Amino acid sequence: MIPELGQFALSLALIAALVQSVLPMMGAARGNTLWMRSAQASSLVQFALIAAAFAALMRSYIVSDFTVLNVVNNSHSLKPLIYKIAGTWGNHEGSLLLWVFILAGFGAAVAFFGRNIPEALKARTLSVQAWISVGFISFMLFTSNPFTRVFPPPLNGEDLNPLLQDIGLAIHPPLLYVGYVGFSIVFSFAVAALIEGRVDPAWARWVRPWTLAAWTSLTAGIGLGSWWAYYELGWGGWWFWDPVENVSFMPWLLGTALLHSAIVTEKRDTFKSWTILLAILTFSLSLLGTFIVRSGLLTSVHAFAVDPERGIYILGLLGVSIGGSLALFAWRAPSMEGGGLFAPISREAGLLINNLLLATATATVLFGTLYPLFLEAVTGDKISVGPPFFNAGFIPITLPLLVVMGVGPFLSWKRADLAGVLSRLKLALALAVIAALVVWYVSTGGPVLAVLAMGIAVWLIVATAQEWIKRVKLFQPGAMARIRRQPRASHGMTLAHIGIAILVMGATGSSAWKEDIVTFASPGTKVEIAGFELTFENIERQQGPNYIADIATLNVTHDGDFVTKLYPERRFYPAAGSTTTESSIRQTLAGDLYTSIAEPAAEGAKGQWTLRVLYEPLVNFLWIGTVFLVIGGGMSLSDRRLRIGAPRKAKAAPLGATPAE
Repeated sequence: MIPELGQFALSLALIAALVQSVLPMMGAARGNTLWMRSAQASSLVQFALIAAAFAALMRSYIVSDFTVLNVVNNSHSLKPLIYKIAGTWGNHEGSLLLWVFILAGFGAAVAFFGRNIPEALKARTLSVQAWISVGFISFMLFTSNPFTRVFPPPLNGEDLNPLLQDIGLAIHPPLLYVGYVGFSIVFSFAVAALIEGRVDPAWARWVRPWTLAAWTSLTAGIGLGSWWAYYELGWGGWWFWDPVENVSFMPWLLGTALLHSAIVTEKRDTFKSWTILLAILTFSLSLLGTFIVRSGLLTSVHAFAVDPERGIYILGLLGVSIGGSLALFAWRAPSMEGGGLFAPISREAGLLINNLLLATATATVLFGTLYPLFLEAVTGDKISVGPPFFNAGFIPITLPLLVVMGVGPFLSWKRADLAGVLSRLKLALALAVIAALVVWYVSTGGPVLAVLAMGIAVWLIVATAQEWIKRVKLFQPGAMARIRRQPRASHGMTLAHIGIAILVMGATGSSAWKEDIVTFASPGTKVEIAGFELTFENIERQQGPNYIADIATLNVTHDGDFVTKLYPERRFYPAAGSTTTESSIRQTLAGDLYTSIAEPAAEGAKGQWTLRVLYEPLVNFLWIGTVFLVIGGGMSLSDRRLRIGAPRKAKAAPLGATPAE
């Protein structure tokens, strides 16, 4: 009866969401406090019911209940427990339930923690959040029920896609979904503000922590997914500009712009229309990603290639959510602007340039992602828009962005002295030029953009460090006390900017100076790469818990001295009837020695294996930079200023903003 109870809980959650979507909104319109407060109770009830449904589905996976069709299609009794649990969200129906669970969780979090938010704004925000819940819960119940039964039940399931049976992919979807869905609450705040007709610094203060939480989780999710692709797929790459990769990257880019725009709205009471628009578009891109991966438009290991009729349902949700919110924005936005004025050279102007560059980069990725789909839909022609297009369009936008990131924190609000700022950055500029020349010399020339990128990355690190040293007066007495008194968000900004620079170094080094050898190998075969010599010693077959593995042994030496042994694998999963590649990597800060094996496809190579060996310079800087970004986001999120509500106002605001300190 557990699956039936799960379905019943989902049905009750839909009723709770319907009540929450109507009653609080009417209460805010009529000034009825009781109706407005119903949003809090209904949010918590909805979350509890969806949590019960999610627990019911997870329990079905853990006990291998093969009377549930979803479990049959995505699990197996021999699968390790961690991957049985991960199977809960490793499919269309289960991942949709996870999506709704997180969606309700953000609504419940605002209901529980948002005590400083004015009653009317909170009621409208939770009501808008419930509109989204109604759409997705109804979509799940009517088209994608995770609790559908099958009789008679089979003895075993069909197993989860072997590529997804990995610890990285067990954690990656929840992190990614917290980011995707987290922007829904920011969208709800924006729509609520448009309905109310008011955006002010207090509103920006309330929005920032939710934006930051979603952005930090999305950063971690993208980074973890990239790391998984690197070590699991066997081709040695960490990003391929795949459409499904892009649909997670686009909300991240606009979410980054939203974070910076909200700061200006909070500090200077300007950029209000821009902040609202970014909030709408960021979540709209999350919905667009949901449509692309669930509509059957794409076939990818990342995508849920399902019945296109389900895609039509999501397209309808997309049209109502995006079209309705943008129509409301067009109506309300003209009356919202105002606030502080600023000079062309100021921190506000720097952040505006930052946002415009991020928006342009997002538009470039969006065009490259959607154009092949539109062309195929209209003409039937299939084309591939791959890394050459994205690298040519994205990198020239990114490099000026890094330059602005280095200068921006030195600029004053309202008006700044650019000449004075640049004079303080002479050291950063000199070190950047030296770094670029060193890279040019070591790499014996080009690519020019890669050398330039390394120089600009050094510029950003040094400029960010200089700004932090200046802010805390590091070399003056009492520096430690000043560091402790500094807002955590400012330290978080420093870490995040340095993280971006480190990430750029990793992306540049591993892309521009990678070495790659693919050859047929048998015992005794030797391969030389980047000063290393690898000897293919043997292949052994071993039995895993639910797979059979062929494991190669490679002996690695450098200048005749033993370095290590590497053990790349080829696994066969009998239940799924498919194979996966398990790479073996020697990791160092300087670069990775990466190996993988595959059965040869060519005739005449019987008894030999396809051996791939790569040297990836600086590739681990990618993950180090991502860790810096996540820590920076987490540190900013822990800032007390982002947890106590709005600042104290000299005069009472029309919305009844509550005092903080």
